[in-house]
Amino acid sequence: MTGDTPAAAGVREAEPVMSWRPALRRSVMLRHDRIRGCDLLLLPERVVVLHGAGGQILRLCDGVRDLGAIVAVLTERHPAAPVASEVPAFLARLREEGWLR
Repeated sequence: MTGDTPAAAGVREAEPVMSWRPALRRSVMLRHDRIRGCDLLLLPERVVVLHGAGGQILRLCDGVRDLGAIVAVLTERHPAAPVASEVPAFLARLREEGWLR
């Protein structure tokens, strides 16, 4: 990693701690759109289409499992995927948006 990346420059806040127990905020709902074949986050006056494994990741964010447990489950399901680096960063972005607590 070079020093000119946003993460290296300190633009992003630190990765979340593995003991964080992420959950959707009460105003946010996760739904599957059968017609489009994708998962959606329903927010007040906004809909976010989730691509890839986004919905699968968020279904594990129940406020009971900590981030370490979520990463472990997804690593078991997808051993070749870069789960340990991408999932915490994905969830941190959603928390920054205010969609996770």
